[in-house]
Amino acid sequence: MKHIEAVIHQLKLQEVRNALDDMGIEDFMESAIMCHTHHNRQIMSFRGAKFVANIVEKVKLEIIAADESVEKIIEAIGSIARTGRREDCRIAIRPYLEVT
Repeated sequence: MKHIEAVIHQLKLQEVRNALDDMGIEDFMESAIMCHTHHNRQIMSFRGAKFVANIVEKVKLEIIAADESVEKIIEAIGSIARTGRREDCRIAIRPYLEVT
């Protein structure tokens, strides 16, 4: 068993959900997260003070999958969520040990 974590852009979430559903994967966790980035800096003003906003909202998906289906899941998520920029899709795979 493997634990797959994928951090993707919010705009790609529904497409990834549909792909996972088509593969028969219905049970996964979804979390809204905040990522620090150097690429999407916006200069904002609050009460007359200017500051740089370099926080981007993303979604983290967590899937527990059998070893034989991991490659298919990674390929499905990557083909949809990758846009050519490294920070748009990050996927991590870890061993998963079930505790009884």
